[in-house]
Amino acid sequence: MRSTSIVCAFLAAGLSIASPIEVEKRVTAPKVDDSIILNYALTLEYLERKFYQEGLANYSHADFVAAGFPDPFYANLKEIYYDEQTHVSFLAGAIAKAGYTPTNELVYSFPATDVKSFVTLSSVLEGVGVSAYLGAAASIMEPAYLTAAGAILTVEARHSSYIRASLKESPFPNPFDTPLDFNEVYSLASAFIVGGSSPVKLPFMAFPMLTLQCTQYYYEADRSSVTFSGAFTAAKAFDSTITNSTAIYAVFISGLMSLPVQVRITGSKDYKISTLPAGISGQVYVVLSKSDKDFSDDNIIAGPAILE
Repeated sequence: MRSTSIVCAFLAAGLSIASPIEVEKRVTAPKVDDSIILNYALTLEYLERKFYQEGLANYSHADFVAAGFPDPFYANLKEIYYDEQTHVSFLAGAIAKAGYTPTNELVYSFPATDVKSFVTLSSVLEGVGVSAYLGAAASIMEPAYLTAAGAILTVEARHSSYIRASLKESPFPNPFDTPLDFNEVYSLASAFIVGGSSPVKLPFMAFPMLTLQCTQYYYEADRSSVTFSGAFTAAKAFDSTITNSTAIYAVFISGLMSLPVQVRITGSKDYKISTLPAGISGQVYVVLSKSDKDFSDDNIIAGPAILE
């Protein structure tokens, strides 16, 4: 398992975008019903649709070829954009048909500055999309909606595999995809939302940002150390009960595993772990938790951050 400097750099940029989403002092698990879950999915699909719409407008077929992505990559990106547009139309229609109000597109900012960073961010967003649908599945009550969500999930997974392979990463790095809960996904998505308003208020809250210290080296499971920049200072601001002696754990979420590693405080007030846990692979998420057993929203104090 490894993470290139380009992944770290653009994630640091993306997750530091000034967002209108406010961070609450305490984030708890939201109460949801099918209308909320459908609008949650629509929120993510709007974001993905806009991302591909902007990328296809900003970069030409020739730009992708020059960056090392030969035919039919550009044409396939158009197909992915079409899929995301279809998902938006389907979900908005299903919500309206059920008698609920669908959310609308917001204003987004994506930190892609060239073709390579665009494709790298595409891989991250597709992975988050898979994790979002997978994590929401157990909360869907209506069988027809569950089937529809499953039909979208499998397409998002194919997008993810295709983009990963195009980046010369394993298209299927883990025997299991990784579910994330609503607030974890919302924390990631909200980093790209910079404006706009919606007629629908979703009951989700963003955790404080968790920033990995960039390195020129690859992250390797069971070997590399990881520093979370400014995390101790941010944790104390978020939760006044946290002190120098409070046990805090970096919880690495990979597939169906959640692996806690106790952090230590560095001289510069960062949190750090000496070694990444063994067994993690693919797009891995990490949160900071006050518990090494209960990783629910009540105990999370920051994150998720992403390693690849």
